Amino acid sequence: MNNDEKQKLLDVLHRTSGMTANQRLVVMLYAMHPTDRAGAVIETGANLAKLVGMSPTVFSRTRRQVVEAGWLEESERLAHISYYRLSQKSTGAHVVVPLRRAT
Repeated sequence: MNNDEKQKLLDVLHRTSGMTANQRLVVMLYAMHPTDRAGAVIETGANLAKLVGMSPTVFSRTRRQVVEAGWLEESERLAHISYYRLSQKSTGAHVVVPLRRAT
């Protein structure tokens, strides 16, 4: 992990300072886990829960709270499994859509 990646993780950790411990753990897990090109963590909630020692029920409830608070967003759904990625609120990134001249 290079210094830029470490700094990004520290920034996410700092931004989540007002959250509960479980909420911060879920956000940081998504921040640290490998992602696909769209930024989604392609891993089931049950597997992620196991990684951090949470029951799948507690993990799912906590992730739902984090999504509702705007820290994670659903990226895609395959069959009955939803995959999530960090939102702009988590990353601090600002998405700017370039304006085009009307014709």
